Amino acid sequence: MKTVRIGAAQGFYGDTIEPAVATAKFGNVDYLSFDCLSELTMAILVKDLKKNENLGYTRDIGLSMKALLPYVKEKGIKLLTNAGGMNPHAAKEEVVRVAKEMGFDQLKIAVVTGDNILDRLENLKEKGVSLNDLETGRCLAEVEEKLMFANAYLGAKPLVEALRAGADIVISGRTTDTAQFLAPLIHEFNWSEEDWDELASGVFMGHLLECSAQSTGGNFSGNWWEVENMDQIGYPIAEVYPNGEFLLSKVDERGGLVTAETIKEQMLYEIHNPTKYLTPDVVMDVSKVRLEEVATNTVKVTGVTGTPRPETLKVVMGYENGYMGQAIVGFSWPDALKKAEKADEIIRKQLERQRVSYSEIRTEYIGHNALHGPTVPMASDELNEVFLRMAVRGESKQEVAKFGRLFPPIALNGPPSLGAYIGNIPPRELIGMWSCLVPRELVEQDVKVEVFEVGAYV
Repeated sequence: MKTVRIGAAQGFYGDTIEPAVATAKFGNVDYLSFDCLSELTMAILVKDLKKNENLGYTRDIGLSMKALLPYVKEKGIKLLTNAGGMNPHAAKEEVVRVAKEMGFDQLKIAVVTGDNILDRLENLKEKGVSLNDLETGRCLAEVEEKLMFANAYLGAKPLVEALRAGADIVISGRTTDTAQFLAPLIHEFNWSEEDWDELASGVFMGHLLECSAQSTGGNFSGNWWEVENMDQIGYPIAEVYPNGEFLLSKVDERGGLVTAETIKEQMLYEIHNPTKYLTPDVVMDVSKVRLEEVATNTVKVTGVTGTPRPETLKVVMGYENGYMGQAIVGFSWPDALKKAEKADEIIRKQLERQRVSYSEIRTEYIGHNALHGPTVPMASDELNEVFLRMAVRGESKQEVAKFGRLFPPIALNGPPSLGAYIGNIPPRELIGMWSCLVPRELVEQDVKVEVFEVGAYV
């Protein structure tokens, strides 16, 4: 029986590529799929694009391709990545550059565009589409003049089209995280758009692979200390059958751990409703999924079902939302937390006296509550050291830049034993997030797939 082997290549922009290289070398995979984008990443990339029209993609794509293209050439492995971000064609140019340097002129690169709908918002409103924010119900007019990007989450369909056109490498912008993993299965098994159970199983497989090592012992909250060779952890590999069932494993040459427990943690990650996980390709139900450990570091996954896909696509937008200024100072034992709290009080009183008003001020105590905020009870034991981090949000870069200047005098004019001052932190532009739903046909009608041969470039 024919099976398809898909390996995880990257779980975020900046993730290590070494485990993917090991998978390409030892894993006997047919495809390697990347998931490089998040809302945060889109915000980073739009800032890059704002500075340079030739950027807007994840800039580690060149290093990734240099590491993996020899296996694409030697073993016929195909790569799918959403590293194109805000500028898929610029990402393609970088891949072409690397491929030509390595002498791989016969490779074909597909570029998928159409997720960027920023210049189509007016047309959508004219067609009666509500672009109100899903979470708050706010009207888009409140932030429309400040919009920096607007991208729809595409599904697997255009990626499948690219594979059927003979692409060795598929580069897209914003897709769902799972689309890069599902597309090869649709292509290889010729699943129809109504094979809901198979599609749902493919989406689930993608969900388990999309976060690099989170299914193979990375970020595991069980007996994480028992995960072997975490310093060279392996990424997950799925061997998928035509009915959608699959085996999840890793290469023996890398560390990590694949068990029902490690998979369950990734299974529940970002799943709000396990009976109704919405994607552009299918609505997935994992409430009856079965995880069977059939061998060491090998788990069989069955029982995933699906129902018809939604008729809308989610759109995420980003808008200018002011600037952040921040400062960090540290205090040591004794009474470290009390000293940090006093420094916070001093700064706030000075701001009030100087009539400096920021739209938001946040305080956290690193070493006490920085990760869990107000849910943390007061410390019962004396803390050895605490860092005070204060951050403000204002309308201009100049306004928030003034904030950090209040902190150096605390060294001699505030609580004792200030032991660290992290100053000169540049103001950072903030991007607010906005999401809405758009009828899928109004987006998909403008999706485009283009295929280029490396050798055609001079």
